[in-house]
Amino acid sequence: MIASAQVLRLSALLLGLPDEHSLATLRELAAEHDWLQAAAVELEEISLQEWQAEHTRLFINGYPKTPCAPFESIHRHGRMAGPACDELIQLYAEAGVSAVSDLPADYLGTMLEFAALLIERATPDAKRQLETLLTKHLTGWLPQFCERLRQEARLKLYRRLGDGLHSWISACN
Repeated sequence: MIASAQVLRLSALLLGLPDEHSLATLRELAAEHDWLQAAAVELEEISLQEWQAEHTRLFINGYPKTPCAPFESIHRHGRMAGPACDELIQLYAEAGVSAVSDLPADYLGTMLEFAALLIERATPDAKRQLETLLTKHLTGWLPQFCERLRQEARLKLYRRLGDGLHSWISACN
C-alpha cells in the first residue's frame, strides 16, 4: 500500500526508464518492500531490452497510442505542455521548489516526488499544498491512469505500481 513519502519516491523511480542497474536496485528494494518481490523475480527472467520495450510502450510511445502517458496535460488537455504545467510550476514555486530536471512539471514522477516532499514537511502550508496537488492535479486523472496501467501492463512491476498508486490516491479522497 502506498502511503509514505519513501514509497511515493520509490513509485516515481519505478516510472523511469530502466537501465543496466535497475534490476540490482529492484532486488535491493524488494527486500524492503514485499509488493516488489514477485516483480523482481519476473524481471530476472527477461532481458533489459524487453523491460525497456515495455516501459516505452506503456509510458512513452505505444502504437497506435501510448496507453499510460504519465503526464497530467495529456489527460486534462489532450496534449503535452498544457496549462497544468504552468499551474504546477506555480505550486512548486509556492513551496520553494524550482524545476531541477528536464522533466515536465506535470510528469507523474515529478508530482510524486513533490507529494513526498510535502508529506515529509508536514507543516500547515505543506498540508494545504498537498491538498491542492491532490484535488487540482491528481485525483482527476490518476485513478484512470492506474486502471489503464493495471490492464495494459505485461509486467508485474507495472501492475503492482498501478495497484499501489490507486490505493494511495483512493485513500486521499
